[in-house]
Amino acid sequence: MTLSTIAVTGGNGKIGRAILRDLADHGYETVNVSRGKRREDVADAYVTTDLLDAGETYGALAKADADAVVHMGTIPNPHGHQQYRTYESNTMSAMHVLEASEALGLESCCLASSINAMGAEHQQRPAQVEYLPVDETHPRTPDDVYGVAKHAMEVTADGFGRRPDSDLTISTLRYPWVPNEEELVESFVETDRSLDALIDDDPWSGRDVLFSYLHMDDATAVARKAVEADYDGHESFWAVAGDTTADVPTARLADEFFPEAERRADFEGTEALFDLSKAESVLGWTPGRSWRDY
Repeated sequence: MTLSTIAVTGGNGKIGRAILRDLADHGYETVNVSRGKRREDVADAYVTTDLLDAGETYGALAKADADAVVHMGTIPNPHGHQQYRTYESNTMSAMHVLEASEALGLESCCLASSINAMGAEHQQRPAQVEYLPVDETHPRTPDDVYGVAKHAMEVTADGFGRRPDSDLTISTLRYPWVPNEEELVESFVETDRSLDALIDDDPWSGRDVLFSYLHMDDATAVARKAVEADYDGHESFWAVAGDTTADVPTARLADEFFPEAERRADFEGTEALFDLSKAESVLGWTPGRSWRDY
């Protein structure tokens, strides 16, 4: 696969801007496809579009003349919008990007999914963890509209990936919270991450997300690796840090918070509660950054 121009939807956002910068640093021409005024100065071009309009999405990607697209232009959480708006944003925008990518003959389409596709911090029930470490085949049982929408997005990508006449490589990346360096220091380095402190669970970095996070540098790198990948159909990948948010051995975390989960492997040190081998073998990506670096 030879890529020269990559479009990023939602390039005005926090992660979108960082992805544009990473792609530029690796020699790609970039196009920010976003709604409203431009709020970054990285992309080589900017196209305004409403991703909930199928025609506008097709026209924007056609104008971008991109070889691949990273789709980050969705509502990032269930707060602040009516439930149907959140669902619409996360499912229909992905549908429009996939449809346009296939029709225009793009080589690769990378979609931002979420740990919430499994059922995580936004739902009413605790995260349902059947076995550890969690891999991509673990059951997805969300009950909140954000998680349900991310699940539906992945199912939609599955459908496009089954089409025998399509050459589109489709990736969905299951991101957790992606902090910048300032947020890492404030949230983890300067706070108590001991077992006693973690008993009072914080939903965005504690039990409900299996103590996961991802450094911004790793978040941008895995998106780049995903659009550079060349395989048939659709694949989902866990895109989380290689360690936990806890200053506690992972084996003890598992015993304390997930005693009913089947243990399929032993844990060493503070490694993540996720199996990241698929991203390594298929994408050539492994997370390299940790809050412990600070």
